[in-house]
Amino acid sequence: MKQIKLFSLAIGSALILASCGGGNTKSGGGTKRFTSKTGWKPNEKNGYFFSAKQQKQKGWPGMVYIDGGTFTMGLVQDDVMHDWNNTPRRMQVSSYFIGETEITNYEYREYVTWLKYVFPPSDPNFKNIYAGAMPDTLVWNNKLSRNSYSETYFRNPEFDYYPVVGVSWLQATKYCDWLTNRANEKALMQKGILPKDLYTNESNYQGESTFSMDKYKANDAELDAIVDKNKLQKQTGIKTSNTRILAANKGGTSGLVEKFRLPTEVEWEFAALGMQKNRKYNNYLGKEPEIDKLKGTKGRNRGMYMENFKMGKGDYSGVAGWKNDGSPTTSDVRKYQSNDLGVFGMYGNVAEWVADIYRPQIDEDFNDFNYYRGNVVLKSEKNADGTYKKVGNVEMKYDTMANGQLVYRGLPGEYEKQIVADDRNYRDGDYQSSLDMSGANADSTFNMYNSVRKGFVVDKRGNVILEKQKKQVTTAITNEVRVVKGGSWLDSSYWLDPGHRRFKDQGRTFSWIGFRVAQDAKDTGKRSKR
Repeated sequence: MKQIKLFSLAIGSALILASCGGGNTKSGGGTKRFTSKTGWKPNEKNGYFFSAKQQKQKGWPGMVYIDGGTFTMGLVQDDVMHDWNNTPRRMQVSSYFIGETEITNYEYREYVTWLKYVFPPSDPNFKNIYAGAMPDTLVWNNKLSRNSYSETYFRNPEFDYYPVVGVSWLQATKYCDWLTNRANEKALMQKGILPKDLYTNESNYQGESTFSMDKYKANDAELDAIVDKNKLQKQTGIKTSNTRILAANKGGTSGLVEKFRLPTEVEWEFAALGMQKNRKYNNYLGKEPEIDKLKGTKGRNRGMYMENFKMGKGDYSGVAGWKNDGSPTTSDVRKYQSNDLGVFGMYGNVAEWVADIYRPQIDEDFNDFNYYRGNVVLKSEKNADGTYKKVGNVEMKYDTMANGQLVYRGLPGEYEKQIVADDRNYRDGDYQSSLDMSGANADSTFNMYNSVRKGFVVDKRGNVILEKQKKQVTTAITNEVRVVKGGSWLDSSYWLDPGHRRFKDQGRTFSWIGFRVAQDAKDTGKRSKR
């Protein structure tokens, strides 16, 4: 009798589960054919919404896929410099793509040449665009050194595949924006959606008429006039020739290139360590990079350093005929071996700009997932009639670098941006993070760096009273100071550890700092067999 009751209970439970949506129990599969809760099927002929066919995730040329995960960020060796800014902390990183190498002179010359063609410096309205994007070649000058690199390094084809230097953080971010637009422009040309004569048809490619992803996604009338609607229909997969429906769904074109950007500090360090290959099941086997591991072990490279750094006082490459690393200054970005993930140059050659604003402490208590300090939320600004406001030829805005160069904030024809939220100072430098915090309301005029303790005074009763300076003080920590990661040809081996971090003003340029690019990626969720 008990068995009959148990059997009946099991049947009843199964029916309840089925009625609650438990019918599809296949792991990770879902139903083979999806129907929206509206009742419309994807890409149905009389519908208005389409879903482009999902494509296998592929890296853009020169980009390496980094499978995300958890790791210990920071320095695990002795902090002999007493910076106290890189204590170990546990972090999680999403998957992403990172540049196989630093951006080279060749690649950066592509950028400035395009600017020179589209925005000729001979036009008074454009005179600062090309000049402001150029690398500062004077970074090679030394008052007590003869160095001809200032004349040859950037333009001579002999240095095509050396890392570009003399580029500020401000300039590097503009390169990323340009690269995003040009890569997508190329992808749309290959699909036939954009005409391939954009560069040769001079009427399309002067000043404000240039292509941008903002224009493409917003159905900008000027750009829409040259879009091939038939090819767009084929690429989107939507079964209609209705131009309004095509325009509404244009942003979902499959195969568009993910936005390029500078890697965050945590992404850069994770890729540099490359621990994914040095793992047994779910345990990393080691983190600290030892300088002896950077030596060659076979053939002509046996005993030679396989990274580019300064070995000692007055020793940048070793003795004549037996050069340890063979590079007195920078070297070809692929001269030395990549790490286990296939990323080159993470342990030397040039240090690199990353996206983050520098603060001595990383606030892992508040966020330990894809950590990044520097979020500024922007949106495209609109005119009174609802159209998007564009950067004009005359009303351009610039940032001024330390050397006097003017770096454009937006190119003519691009959409003007306005700040929606600025989180650069969040939980640091504001009232909430100060010693004076005594309530929930923050004082917007307060800055913890300009209100420091002068000292302690003991009154007659023995009470300790905290006094403060009335005069404001200054600090090197601002919202214009960015993190620099990695060692360079000018650094000792100490700085090769990816856990180290330094900071420099975003508007300054150096002969030992370059940059590489990154892109967001989709986590595959796959596990290795090992």
